[in-house]
Amino acid sequence: MAIKIDSKIVGYEVAKPDDGEAKPTNAPATTEAANAPDIEHMHESVQRPNELEGSTYKIKTPLSEHALYVTINDIVLNPGTDHEIRRPFEIFINSKNMDHFQWIVALTRIVSSVFRKGGDCTFLVEELRSVFDPRGGYFKKGGRFMPSLVAELGDVIETHLKKIGMIEPEELDDHQKAFLEKKKAEAAGHNPAMDAAAAEAPGEGDFPENAQLCKKCNVKAAIQMDGCMTCLNCGDSKCS
Repeated sequence: MAIKIDSKIVGYEVAKPDDGEAKPTNAPATTEAANAPDIEHMHESVQRPNELEGSTYKIKTPLSEHALYVTINDIVLNPGTDHEIRRPFEIFINSKNMDHFQWIVALTRIVSSVFRKGGDCTFLVEELRSVFDPRGGYFKKGGRFMPSLVAELGDVIETHLKKIGMIEPEELDDHQKAFLEKKKAEAAGHNPAMDAAAAEAPGEGDFPENAQLCKKCNVKAAIQMDGCMTCLNCGDSKCS
């Protein structure tokens, strides 16, 4: 039996014997799907709100007498719901020192663009940390080595991403903590001046003055103990 088609053909598919009953092409959405909330994800089309929350970090290096102030502003997506997340939206760097003005402006614009693209932006930390100053790096407060000013900016971004939950902080287990406490106590026994330094500034610079740079955590906390170089910050040891 011939069938005359009076309307315009807008689509077709080959019918198969095992298809059974024809399935409606425009089936109504289920009640559960219809009531599902629209989850907003970070992307470059997200409009900037009039007000953003953020944090400002101070960077003081021996490379300049003026400090740098790094401000990272965050946007809160899906506020008040179970899907509420906080994501970095923009970064600003301010300083009285104008020597680095051009590359600082360029860097902040590029990093802000990566933030607004959405997705995983944690790769910025390692990319910035891998930048080395040809004139040499420096030690920041606490004895940690920074190969360049750009690397410390990566360190600041990591601190902020940990703060908002995008990077899980690496914590030592109980065994490692007990090992470090034991080694610190032994080091304090060999060097009584270490106790006084720890009392004045606990958690920062509380390592012996003759400590060497640890190649694993880049903190000046490795000392010779029991014939092995042992780091009092991360526990790395040549004998383990």
